[in-house]
Amino acid sequence: MTGLAAAGLVGFMLGSIPFSWILARFFGGVDIRTLGSGNVGATNVARSLGWAAGGAALLLDAAKGSAAVLLAPRLAGPEAPGATLVAGGLAVVGHMASPFMGFRGGKGVATGTGVLAVLAPWPLAAAIGVFVAALALSRMVSVGSIAASAALPLFALWFGDGGRVALLAALVGALVILRHRANIIRIVDGSEPRIGRRGGGGAAGAGGSGR
Repeated sequence: MTGLAAAGLVGFMLGSIPFSWILARFFGGVDIRTLGSGNVGATNVARSLGWAAGGAALLLDAAKGSAAVLLAPRLAGPEAPGATLVAGGLAVVGHMASPFMGFRGGKGVATGTGVLAVLAPWPLAAAIGVFVAALALSRMVSVGSIAASAALPLFALWFGDGGRVALLAALVGALVILRHRANIIRIVDGSEPRIGRRGGGGAAGAGGSGR
């Protein structure tokens, strides 16, 4: 196995660790796939089990993305420059389609954030600003996630992080947006849940932007 392949495999397996499922078992003794949106992601954990559990899931999902990128050079040797991108991208794919969860998973926002926190911190910071602004205006987590994902590759180019990093940001952003296709339909028809809406326990779960 080449160093590039090893880094990609390790990245995928790290991304596949279903921290949201593990924490839901730990905090509530439940299978997160049976709650809310059914997504194995931090937002669904937060909406179903509280913000402490959701915050822990968010941090762990981001950490596995960062770990994949940081470990890649040690595994790849001379192939390190390309390996970091492969490992980071496959960590996001692993989160979205974990073999431990029957190839189900979250929407990749937190894991992608962890990957790009290492590879492109300034573009990521700018994209987080877009997320916060879109969330404040719409009160929809999904709108913030989609807007930030679309803006991230543009910021990567603007800050001069290199074409390969911008390409990774574009691929990750496209995957995240694709995973939000059901949310996009609800945004268009006006049924997507908003933060702070009363009486929306079940609806909020159904429309959650699981990370």
